[in-house]
Amino acid sequence: MVHCHGKASDLPANKQFFYWEIVMTNHVTRRIALATGAAAVTLMTVPTTLRAQTAHDVQMLNKHPEDPKLRQVFFPRVIVVEAGDTVNFVATDKSHNSASAKGMTPEGAEDWKGRINQDVSVTLDTPGFYGYACTPHSSVGMVGLIIVKGEGMMANLENAKSQKQRGKAKQVWDEIWAEVDAMELPA
Repeated sequence: MVHCHGKASDLPANKQFFYWEIVMTNHVTRRIALATGAAAVTLMTVPTTLRAQTAHDVQMLNKHPEDPKLRQVFFPRVIVVEAGDTVNFVATDKSHNSASAKGMTPEGAEDWKGRINQDVSVTLDTPGFYGYACTPHSSVGMVGLIIVKGEGMMANLENAKSQKQRGKAKQVWDEIWAEVDAMELPA
């Protein structure tokens, strides 16, 4: 236990560091002193405004839930999120995964590749456009897009749009880019 009496200057130099002036009591345990100091440091580092990160689910499906003619789909296929949000790719149906599409992530952002039949969660901190696909079904159009809002989000848009696509994926990407062009995104 540390006893606090008098002034710090009355203590030897090597003891002044541990001096605490307590108004309500003259006894303070080391545990209380450390906890109080840690709480003060924590409060000084908390931003003035906090935004709770949000989780968004994207289902990996054999059939679109609203149009059964559409097969091998992500639902929804285009989502808009905030920087710091998490996207959960849910393996609702078997034989699917989610992987970032080559050349379709913002500079500095990490690519991902989930395993077949397994959920994968991706936290996206860098604003921009994230293209993704189901590895075994990308050529049949199982692709999607995440738009992460924030400063610099438009930086990789043209690069993402310019990536070569094949098969049905080309048609689906054309539809996705038309949908993006219709959105009111900041320039």
